[in-house]
Amino acid sequence: MTAPLQCDVLVVGSGASGLAAAVTAAFHGQKVIVAEKDPVFGGATAWSGGWMWVPCNPLAKRAGIDEDPEAPLTYLRDELGDHFDEEKVRTFLETGPRMVAFFEEKTALQFEGGTKICDIHGWQPGAGTGGRSVIAAPYDARELGNLLPQLRRPMRETTFLGLGIQAGPDLAAFMNMTRSVKAFIHVTRRFGRHVFDLLRYGRATQLVNGNALIARLARSATDLGVRILVSCPVKHLVMDDRNVCGVVVRKDGLETTIFARQGVILAAGGFPHDIERRKSLFPHMKTGAEHWSVTPASASGDGLRLGETIGGFVDTSLASPAAWCPVSLVPFADGTTGHFPHIIERAKPGLIAVLRNGRRFVNEANGYYDYVTAMQQAVPPGEEVASWLICTHAFQRRYGLGISKPFPLPVGPHIRSGYIKTGRTIRELAQRCGIDPAGLAEMLETYNKHARRGEDPAFGRGSTPFNRYGGDARNKPNPCVASIEKGPFYAVKVVPGSFGTFAGLKTDASARVLNESGKTIPGLYAVGTDMANVMGGYYPAGGINLGPAMTFGYIAGLHAATSRNVSETNDPIQSPNEQNKVLTA
Repeated sequence: MTAPLQCDVLVVGSGASGLAAAVTAAFHGQKVIVAEKDPVFGGATAWSGGWMWVPCNPLAKRAGIDEDPEAPLTYLRDELGDHFDEEKVRTFLETGPRMVAFFEEKTALQFEGGTKICDIHGWQPGAGTGGRSVIAAPYDARELGNLLPQLRRPMRETTFLGLGIQAGPDLAAFMNMTRSVKAFIHVTRRFGRHVFDLLRYGRATQLVNGNALIARLARSATDLGVRILVSCPVKHLVMDDRNVCGVVVRKDGLETTIFARQGVILAAGGFPHDIERRKSLFPHMKTGAEHWSVTPASASGDGLRLGETIGGFVDTSLASPAAWCPVSLVPFADGTTGHFPHIIERAKPGLIAVLRNGRRFVNEANGYYDYVTAMQQAVPPGEEVASWLICTHAFQRRYGLGISKPFPLPVGPHIRSGYIKTGRTIRELAQRCGIDPAGLAEMLETYNKHARRGEDPAFGRGSTPFNRYGGDARNKPNPCVASIEKGPFYAVKVVPGSFGTFAGLKTDASARVLNESGKTIPGLYAVGTDMANVMGGYYPAGGINLGPAMTFGYIAGLHAATSRNVSETNDPIQSPNEQNKVLTA
């Protein structure tokens, strides 16, 4: 045991929620330490798309989108139904814009707006058609200096040779580099710089998406004196008479106590790799292994277990325990298996998803959470929960399929590895995939009859703004629908995965952990996916993980920094308006 350390606020975990809390507390005069168990910081956020759902944010207002704050509230009330928590949802919606303003005005975190990004369920009252999303502006990682080697690299499955690509104009340029001189020049410049970075730094330094968000937060944190300790797992919490007042960590093979005068904030990434908890909560799992998360393996439930040891409890009453996404398993040449999240190609025209019986089961252009939920419900009990994405060779060359990139990159290696199955005819493809040939052929005949007219009466592809935004506007009359007729045909198998978990520690609106009696545990906060999901286990819009993570991280950091000494707290919840007075004073 080494000599103890002292701080005001101790944060467990270094993803977006943890670093947001750390930066906020440090800005308000607190001495902050972040304890990260991995040798790199960034958590699952560093692998994410980086979008944050924050309605009524300042960037939207500057873009001329000044919507009624009641609209997103109405949308969430209808989306969440019985799982709608009025106090928490209002706190999130009221505080989110202030959170964006704080980071934009006071830190190195700058944003770009998503003026065309729509909410997923456009048929619901109050659904947004743009302006509710923000993302960190691209960042030059060279500005991190000595921090750069400790920044988690982007997820290799979603990069191009380690180069991150941001949704929007950047992605469009990569998709159209052989069709546009402007796009070709953009891609050439980006990749040329990337080659230089690999030679000079051994990694990408043109950061986008979640990697840029983490880098900007980390820069902000260190500018404010926050100490980020990597390879520093938290073993247990420390309490005095009734308050959480610190943690015991293991660093360099030795245990050290870190005392935190104002409290401990749990932000360890939920439980996507906790096999036992997954087994008990995930409906498609028998052994605990039938799930493929696109999060780092270190997100294994540490924060939840720490909270439970002193009386916190995990809220499992949500509509779903995790943020589902469809994933394909990628056999890499080094013998490892990657997990590729299917986000982009499902809305493009000329692709369908089928079950083992050859039948469609979902509007493929809807959200990733909707896709997996429908797959779980449609697969008969006892069968493997899986589906197949089916398209033509021409579709793959135009849009890509899973991890296989479009032309001019070769598709052959993915066929030879077995990742992509092929067939000269639909029946041949079905046989190679284990799909019922007659069922698939019959379904496809009916589908094509309507698709030639741009219609999908069975599932309504292209019927919502969200569908159409993800499609191809050049495909008329429906950007999401085209027939699948001329072979060869391709297919990739898709299984249930997740971007993280929803079930988490029950908290109040200030992110303070509650016990089963509903009382706060003084000095203990939970944010991000360690906190029970404010969306009630639903997925109404892209960015509903990181938007609340950043917002409640900000709330927790502000509350810990400005509340009375934790030995005196169990006071009424400080409202977002009261908290904001500290910021604006």
